[in-house]
Amino acid sequence: MWLFTEGQITNERFLVYVNDLLASGEIADLYTTDEKEGIINNVRAKVKSDNIVDTRENCWQWYIDKTRKNLHMCLCFSPVGDSFRQRARKFPALVNSTVIDWFQPWPYDALLSVANSFLAEVDLGEGSLRDSIVKFMP
Repeated sequence: MWLFTEGQITNERFLVYVNDLLASGEIADLYTTDEKEGIINNVRAKVKSDNIVDTRENCWQWYIDKTRKNLHMCLCFSPVGDSFRQRARKFPALVNSTVIDWFQPWPYDALLSVANSFLAEVDLGEGSLRDSIVKFMP
């Protein structure tokens, strides 16, 4: 998983690469010709074992498909303010190629209930120590 927060955006041009990766699964000119050939040669056996014709294009596409299947990106952006709206307009894959989960603050009682539930069967020692640990979680 690749975690990327909006605080890590030092240059908006970097979002061009993120947009390309989200939209197509690859970033143009990321690899040199030699690196790309090395990848193609390394995946030939796996391509053959998947009963795919062993061509340069098929090997590269197989690699891109596996990368897209196994790479998970977590983008953490705040919806507050104009920057998210402007970035969504400039880089449409940030919205079109992602699943957006909106997280709101949880009340203390709800977090305490979750901590109690998950720690119910964990041996945490005596009663006061257990209570302290559970109350620390929220």
